[in-house]
Amino acid sequence: MTRIIARPLTRENFAEFGDVIDMGGDNHYPINGGRAERYHDLATVEAQGPNARVLISMVRGTPYDFPLKLTMVERHPIGSQAFIPLSPRPFLVIVCHDGDEGPGEPHAFITAPGQGVNYPRNRWHGVLTPIGEAQDFLVVDRGGDGSNLEECHFSHAYEIDLPNGTA
Repeated sequence: MTRIIARPLTRENFAEFGDVIDMGGDNHYPINGGRAERYHDLATVEAQGPNARVLISMVRGTPYDFPLKLTMVERHPIGSQAFIPLSPRPFLVIVCHDGDEGPGEPHAFITAPGQGVNYPRNRWHGVLTPIGEAQDFLVVDRGGDGSNLEECHFSHAYEIDLPNGTA
């Protein structure tokens, strides 16, 4: 079994996989007479195909035990998918590059409290993985006609672990 230790999620080390959604970066400005700060255009939402539309949903995720035995990843061929936590708790993010015969070796990241992610269409990723306790998320993804889910089961499990002191 291949062992992978999750590393901190930053804009720089996640850029090749998608968007980090947080209140960082330079694209922010005051609104509402200076009583609020807008962090603008944090992710690219994609919705392609027949009758495509953008959906906003909420999901409550159940925590997983660690080390996590990763046996499957999924992707969405005609729309992006974003997960934004509604509490200041970290969660695990797993992504893979596209390989010759499916997903390549997984990369694991642990979010800072309040960070979310946006996976572009066709990005292989693990399922929603809260750490330690149930967690609620805002989800932005594609609705409409056509199948927007592909799953790939690995021939062997990967063991994903958290850095020391996380949980």
